[in-house]
Amino acid sequence: MKKRIVKIVLGILGAFVLLVVSALAYVKLGLPAVEAAPEVSIKATAAQVEHGRYLANHVASCMHCHSSRDFTKLTGPNIAGTEGKGGEPFLREMGFPGNYYASNLTPDHLGEWTDGEIYRAITTGVSRDGHALFPVMPYMSYAQMDPSDIRDIIAYLRTLKPIKHVVPASESDFPMNFIINTMPTQREPGTRPDTADHVAYGKYITTFAACGDCHTPVDGQGAPLPGMDFAGGREFPLPTGTVRSMNITADKSGIGSWTKEAFIARFKSYADKSKPMPTVHEGEFNSVMPWTVLADMSEQDLGAVYEYLRSLKPVQHKVERFTPKAKLVASR
Repeated sequence: MKKRIVKIVLGILGAFVLLVVSALAYVKLGLPAVEAAPEVSIKATAAQVEHGRYLANHVASCMHCHSSRDFTKLTGPNIAGTEGKGGEPFLREMGFPGNYYASNLTPDHLGEWTDGEIYRAITTGVSRDGHALFPVMPYMSYAQMDPSDIRDIIAYLRTLKPIKHVVPASESDFPMNFIINTMPTQREPGTRPDTADHVAYGKYITTFAACGDCHTPVDGQGAPLPGMDFAGGREFPLPTGTVRSMNITADKSGIGSWTKEAFIARFKSYADKSKPMPTVHEGEFNSVMPWTVLADMSEQDLGAVYEYLRSLKPVQHKVERFTPKAKLVASR
């Protein structure tokens, strides 16, 4: 009887192990399961390329992450001449579940990609060879863009100066090396609202600019905390310490006391490129907020973002914006 029970238990365990192994094999080898790259062939006008330049540089901030940044300066501005070359790191010591690197977006790398393959990568998070991209590139937000805006961005990328730069391969730690394959999805594209509807248009911009990704605090697994949308407090380790995103809801602990004019002026204060950003010394405040590129958004677009943020539920959440590295070390 005992031997029979042991055999039954071992049989159940074996079946369970086989099921788990099969499931992991499917996730690792069978996913991501998205449609083939669409047939897209873009013959853009100069106006479309210019619009794509505006979106890629100043709203979706593609070029900010896919160029090199100088974090010895306030806000980590882009280094001239590195536009689109890729390689910017998002590493374990920054809180990521692996080491990820922004890819080269210049024609040196994307030259062999079809327009459809670039479109699929932007909207589903699947690269040309079928592997899943880690959503530090906010493809879940980009997927909600109007297809015409995405095509304009692609048209602009085709005009970049080719830069030969081999970017390290990204790598995910366990279990993210399995989870990452479940993330890419096929989403319905968005529609650009009428700019006269300030709240709807502001939501559209704020969504594909992925403001919520940085301005919403997360739990230990990187999941957004319920009820804390745009309430700030997400941590970003930097060489000089840890910076936390600002509460941008309409509560007084956020931007509740800001006028639209003050909101726009805050961005525009970084618009004068003839003024070099100040050097950040050890223990001094720095920011990952891409002020220098967002400063060139139009006042209309910035105003629409403000109107949308003011329409959201205010969340009381006072954020300690920065903790110097020395203080962090001392508290351990």
